Amino acid sequence: MLSNQREGCDNGLKTAIRFQNVSKKFILQQERARSFQELVLGLFRGRQDDNREVVWALRDGSFEIEAGETVGFIGANGAGKSTILKLISRVLEPTAGKIAVDGRVGALLELGAGFHPDLTGRENIYLNGSILGLSRADIRRQMDAIVAFSELERFIDAQVKHYSSGMYMRLGFSVAVHTDPDVLLVDEVLAVGDQNFQHKCLERIVQMQKRGVTICFVSHDLATVRRLCSRAIWLDDGIIYAYGDVADVAAAYLRHLAAEEEARMAVDSSAAAGEEPQTAAEEEAAGGEPEAVEVKHRWGTGELEVIDVACIDGKGQERHIFGVGEPWTVRLRYRAHRRIAEPVFGLAVHRDDDLHVCGPNTHFAGLDLPFVEGEGEVRYHVPQLPLMEGTYLLSVSAHNQADTAMFDFHDRLYTFKVRQVGKGERYGLVSLRGEWEWKEQDGQ
Repeated sequence: MLSNQREGCDNGLKTAIRFQNVSKKFILQQERARSFQELVLGLFRGRQDDNREVVWALRDGSFEIEAGETVGFIGANGAGKSTILKLISRVLEPTAGKIAVDGRVGALLELGAGFHPDLTGRENIYLNGSILGLSRADIRRQMDAIVAFSELERFIDAQVKHYSSGMYMRLGFSVAVHTDPDVLLVDEVLAVGDQNFQHKCLERIVQMQKRGVTICFVSHDLATVRRLCSRAIWLDDGIIYAYGDVADVAAAYLRHLAAEEEARMAVDSSAAAGEEPQTAAEEEAAGGEPEAVEVKHRWGTGELEVIDVACIDGKGQERHIFGVGEPWTVRLRYRAHRRIAEPVFGLAVHRDDDLHVCGPNTHFAGLDLPFVEGEGEVRYHVPQLPLMEGTYLLSVSAHNQADTAMFDFHDRLYTFKVRQVGKGERYGLVSLRGEWEWKEQDGQ
């Protein structure tokens, strides 16, 4: 677990937000009484608390955010990110611990928060401004700018209950950034806006950063978090797992996600292991129709079978998730039911959108096998996997050198994924792993 929590701010910078051992508990009622009679009977039987569940949205969280800093909050849904923002804005009060916030808070927490559906957009601007402590005169001075930024001039005097989710977001964000906040809280709501308005919002956030506004930013878009934030906090199940430099925290979070996904894929792979499709020879021996085997994505004479396929890492461990640039090896185990002369083993990699990435085989590589019989294995090794993030489907085959007899073909039966969990390229199909150089001209 990464940690960069500080007990105090001893570098002379002003602390804008301080959480000291803060916890927040919610009580969930799983099932409500469906009638007054049922409620009375439940009370009489003493079972009124049977269906109550305690959920800790935040557990003993401590951190400090300096004035002018932009901090990203990352984690899965339900991790506690939005709860922290609501605690900062005092929408919620903590169950335990202390919270100190210095300055006026502008918050865009969820769609429609603080809006009254029966009021017009203009009336809701006054309502929101007054909640934030602005006078009517202050709001009136900012009104034109708020409306112009939201691009809702045609609809500003319509009741907001008729607004779309994107219109809610436009108005809410515009109010939040025009009330001169010292602290701005932005939850995931930017995701509902159109692309142009999202860019407009991000540009305004950058302007506010330059003015020294403290910003707390919740998003599942790690690219935006890396772009906007200098530090990040990773939450999982109400616990602060990592707090520090945004690149380090994001990398730790991505490694965690990859490990979780690896565990899920390993379980799925184990469950499917007992359902391995038959070869044509086995299907015929069982009285089935060989033509039906193609539907199962495996076919061949069965004289030479590929009996096991695995992707393994640099430590020889079977895995389903690999990082960009990691060692990657495909291990094929085979069984020959008779002596097979000059066999060729091959594989093909397709991206999940059917793009054919590559199709190497032993013959292309100059590894000509004189014969095989019994059991054995062949491996295809890549020292540094160049594929970029994505899901890939692996096919394997065994055929004769003339490519006139297919002994066994597994068509895209195996899945592996690639994730960028550290620094490096993030877009495209492959990483060329080139090196950049910079040289200043003489005299400059």
